[in-house]
Amino acid sequence: MNQERIYKIILGPVISEKSAQLGESSGQAVFKVVKDAQKSEIKAAVEKLFNVKVKGVQVLNIKGKTKRTRYGVGVRNDWKKAYVRLEQGQDIDFAFAE
Repeated sequence: MNQERIYKIILGPVISEKSAQLGESSGQAVFKVVKDAQKSEIKAAVEKLFNVKVKGVQVLNIKGKTKRTRYGVGVRNDWKKAYVRLEQGQDIDFAFAE
């Protein structure tokens, strides 16, 4: 995998109550990733960008919600979420990420 692809895989962290609890209790981080990313690519990108060891990766495809507006029915975009489990003692600080 080339260097340019590593920087394009991870779109950003998912900030929610559930992701905060996972980070504290089980050492996981949650990221929004591109829809065509594979588990091995996500693992390599997280290890390279945050200088941590990754134990495992789980991915979910999130279907876009159907929303009604006064102009009719619309659909939000589908996206992919990755749960990244870090090795014991590893931590990602999103405030000072490289």
